[in-house]
Amino acid sequence: MLKEFRDFIARGNVVDLAVAVIIGAAFGKIITALVEGIIMPPIGLLLGKVDFANLFIDLSGTRPASLDAAKKAGAAVIAYGAFLNDVIAFLIIAVVVFLIVKSVNRLKKEEDAAPTTKDCPHCLTAIPLAATRCSGCCAELKTA
Repeated sequence: MLKEFRDFIARGNVVDLAVAVIIGAAFGKIITALVEGIIMPPIGLLLGKVDFANLFIDLSGTRPASLDAAKKAGAAVIAYGAFLNDVIAFLIIAVVVFLIVKSVNRLKKEEDAAPTTKDCPHCLTAIPLAATRCSGCCAELKTA
């Protein structure tokens, strides 16, 4: 059983998955810090310092002055403001991740090297660009 476990852990896809999870968690912390520390403050300033975190619906009928007072009193409340904050933060994080992925994909496309092969016009075999004869059908190729 120990050998089977060792073989399972040593498989490449399990290790790759573990690395992906660890890097994903670290990347998530970076994105969260970016959104909370850099992106949200200007948005809050533009919206007039609106903070949804204190919005709630009182179910107990005690009419607490704030969400903190309701929690301290143990009153039943629906704290929908915190949910709104989390939804807005999620949307901003999704946009930031989208923009980062889009930028990385654009860089990858620019880094793609020029093709090193061409297709033979007779048999469509991939051959080196400098070839003068096809290795698949032995046809002579015109040089450019």
